[in-house]
Amino acid sequence: MSELVIRNFHVSIDGKQILKGVNLTVKQGEIHALMGPNGTGKSTLAYSLMGHPAYTVTQGEAIFKGQNILELDPDARAHLGVFLAFQYPVAIPGVTVANFLRTALNAKRHAIDAADKGISIPEFRKLLKEKMDLLQMDQTIAGRYLNDGFSGGEKKRAEILQMAALHPEIAILDETDSGLDIDALRIVSEGVNALRGPDLGVLVITHYQRILNYIKPDFVHIMLDGRIVESGGPDLAQHLEEQGYDWVREKHETVMA
Repeated sequence: MSELVIRNFHVSIDGKQILKGVNLTVKQGEIHALMGPNGTGKSTLAYSLMGHPAYTVTQGEAIFKGQNILELDPDARAHLGVFLAFQYPVAIPGVTVANFLRTALNAKRHAIDAADKGISIPEFRKLLKEKMDLLQMDQTIAGRYLNDGFSGGEKKRAEILQMAALHPEIAILDETDSGLDIDALRIVSEGVNALRGPDLGVLVITHYQRILNYIKPDFVHIMLDGRIVESGGPDLAQHLEEQGYDWVREKHETVMA
């Protein structure tokens, strides 16, 4: 069973320290929710783990399959089995969803086995149809340019489709619920639930408890001022929904000072 182990993780942006010693372990088969107010470092954790050049890791490590992935290029981290679903997916005019997915899948296969000639078109079409049926997606989306003219819900479902096709072992969902109405949130959550199982570990980053009504986490963590200050079970998210973050700030104000 693979696991992503984040130890004493410090990250800065333009010289400003954002993450100040994050410790977290996500194993295959587990669903973790990372919650916290705006500006606490949740998205910084996601992007720095995947190697965004704007984020500078100043201390710590992130171990996956015996390697410190911080030493790898972003594509190598993805090939190893770590996936990031973006909060704001970008549009790529001229590149269809199907072509994008097939190219990404072949790149991952080639990284694992240099002799791999790639997935055949018939095999890929079968795979894509299976995954789109699983996620209850309209098959016509495969022929559209990636995220170009997509609604917010379509963009997020396209991210989950990528996750389904690439079959990562650890997936980080950065505020997948952002900008979604209730119907879109339910559909996207059902897609994540369809993929959950012993081979997939998920870190769901969110402000609100509402997505956790659909994606039931095994563990909930609260981040404040660049640190994870509270961890618990699903009841912790419900407590936040009822009480807000003030009690967390008061409890940890000496740590944050």
